[in-house]
Amino acid sequence: MTNIVNTEQAAAWNGSEGAHWAKDNTADSSFNVELTTPLLTAANIQPDDHVLDIGCGTGETTRLAARQARHGHAMGIDLSAIMLQQARTAAEAAGIGNVAFEEGDAQVHPFAAGQYQVAISRFGIMFFADPIAAFANIGRALRPGGRLVFICPRNMADNDWYVVPLSALHRRLGTAPLPESGMFSLADPAHTTNVLTRAGFSEVTLRPLDAPMDFGTDAQAAAENYLGSGPVLAVLEQPGGLTRATAHDILIDALRPYEGSNGVRIPGAHWLVTVRR
Repeated sequence: MTNIVNTEQAAAWNGSEGAHWAKDNTADSSFNVELTTPLLTAANIQPDDHVLDIGCGTGETTRLAARQARHGHAMGIDLSAIMLQQARTAAEAAGIGNVAFEEGDAQVHPFAAGQYQVAISRFGIMFFADPIAAFANIGRALRPGGRLVFICPRNMADNDWYVVPLSALHRRLGTAPLPESGMFSLADPAHTTNVLTRAGFSEVTLRPLDAPMDFGTDAQAAAENYLGSGPVLAVLEQPGGLTRATAHDILIDALRPYEGSNGVRIPGAHWLVTVRR
């Protein structure tokens, strides 16, 4: 693996959090289905394109991109060796030959200059240690006029999928209000536009994308999914904090109102961002 500057995130995604998502593989089922279609539509991947998928996780979006770039190629990069192993296994099982996965930090990874026509990311670009440097590095990997398309959350308060379960846990701990999270580092459109412009991009467009997140078949399954997530793990690791069993019961109660015939679906507010090198 190349040099890693985002060491905290690398530790998380090569530890319990990465193992959780690789095992449950929720992100490759219905978890982000209403985000993935708009992302790929905006990316407008052509049959001969070479596509870079940043923070690809278990590789669902990379595989979908490879199918669209059927005469080209798709490469997914992620910090998590655990999730990338799942991505490679899934691509091989699906018989997708024009795809590859690489463990690395997109902020400093030595991409070949001008190798890609399109770069995409679904929730994989919020935690850069230095976002301007990271986006500049991604930009160098794109050909002149190349497109970067990504999805990230809008304001924390507008995302019930984050606020509802985490607020319930923090209320029990007596640590409300809910602390800010780096997950929402690109929520401010003026800030995001400034970062991307300083990184060398132009034609920056942020379009609101309201879409529910699916977390499981029922409140119990959704609670299990949350228990393996980074924000909930951080709560459980607090001294004198909640036990896993107590947190599980709190999460079930918080998520029960979102149960329906299609499982637990919780409203979310996101940005669909498109820019050009």
